[in-house]
Amino acid sequence: MAAWDSSNRRGTRQPGDAAERAAAFRHLCRSSPWKWQTLRFEYLDRPFDGGPGALETPPDLVRAWLRRPGALRLETPAGLVLESTTGINDSRDVFYVRSTRKTWLLPPHLVTPVYDDHGLVRRRPEAAYGEPGFGNGRFAAALDPVELAGNAPVPLEFPNANAVELGSITDVVHEGRPALEATVAPNPGYRPGDPSAPLCRPGRTRVRIDTGTGVCVASRWLDGDRSGPGPEKPGQENPLLEEPRQEEYGHWLRILAVDEYMLDDLFLAESMNLTDVRRHISWELPAG
Repeated sequence: MAAWDSSNRRGTRQPGDAAERAAAFRHLCRSSPWKWQTLRFEYLDRPFDGGPGALETPPDLVRAWLRRPGALRLETPAGLVLESTTGINDSRDVFYVRSTRKTWLLPPHLVTPVYDDHGLVRRRPEAAYGEPGFGNGRFAAALDPVELAGNAPVPLEFPNANAVELGSITDVVHEGRPALEATVAPNPGYRPGDPSAPLCRPGRTRVRIDTGTGVCVASRWLDGDRSGPGPEKPGQENPLLEEPRQEEYGHWLRILAVDEYMLDDLFLAESMNLTDVRRHISWELPAG
């Protein structure tokens, strides 16, 4: 992984004024590809408070194991597998015969971005970005929320040139982990990865970014229409993929483990009978 070298730090001063905190927030939104390789988490495709009195295990929650690049396993709380990557070791010969310049880009962790003084990504290089998705594009966008910041800082002389405008930024604790919370509003230049499922809708949206991983762990649209349910999609029968009510637009994510060792067996339809080297292997010696 292209990690930031702590010896490059020019000082221990934390971002102070509003402009510095806004820059740090945007840099954090660009940093996810260089902060982790595997992630185990729980995900809800709607806002969730998770406070006292809330359901301990909501019925529409999914549990996820993700290993970059492209390996994903999803289960219900009862252990039913909803999705599992089946082609992580497939040959890419046909893919490269039909290749374009884009197909030869390296994964992000193999290229080095421009870091700021605090180890966050100021400018992202060209790379093969992209996260596995489920249900809609907000799932992948939450794992790498660069759409809230863009790939690089914008010139100061152009007002409203940033992807989103930031309100006050506060330090919060989300499910036991430190995070930055801000109220954001999209500018005309906001380009979500999935236009039908952006992290930030028109008006105000409150978002939280986990400081350790750069993942957007929560979002809630604050200016939703509370008059009725959201639009229905014909033929949609899976309750996990139903369109949430307008006022409930957003998501919630709880990180359970970062950079945990994950075997290929976790993501394959058929076991490869690999040995989990984390477990002790006992050797039975014959008596005699």
